Amino acid sequence: MSQNNAPPRPDAPRPGKSGDAAAWASGGTLFAGVLMLVTGFMDVFQGIAGIAEDDVYARIGDYVFKFNLTTWGWIHLILGVVVAIAGYGILKGAEWGRVAGIALASLNIIAQFLFLPYQPWWALFSMAISVFVIWALASDDAYGPGERY
Repeated sequence: MSQNNAPPRPDAPRPGKSGDAAAWASGGTLFAGVLMLVTGFMDVFQGIAGIAEDDVYARIGDYVFKFNLTTWGWIHLILGVVVAIAGYGILKGAEWGRVAGIALASLNIIAQFLFLPYQPWWALFSMAISVFVIWALASDDAYGPGERY
């Protein structure tokens, strides 16, 4: 009796996982990479606006975490460049891209939380995108056995 040790096809549903869930997660990974690129570029533009003009953003109310807007501009600029690079890595299928994507999406949630008084709606939207990115990149269905970190 011979055993078939051939690896499963990438598009074949995994045992115990529904085909729809696997498709959602793998499609979500691609979408997460695109979202990381877009979020990175938007953070770069947000950073440039903060560096160029200190009065672009108006602070709403008093807030415990007070930073100069030029400082926020540099934070967003640097974070945006690194997030865009991680998004590129995710789209290329690099393992470092997935790990960096989860770490940077988590860092983006924290940065956007601290930026809430300046752009509340954009900060909340960006935090929601980061939560989706973390889910898509950490999902068990998106990667085969042995591909988890």
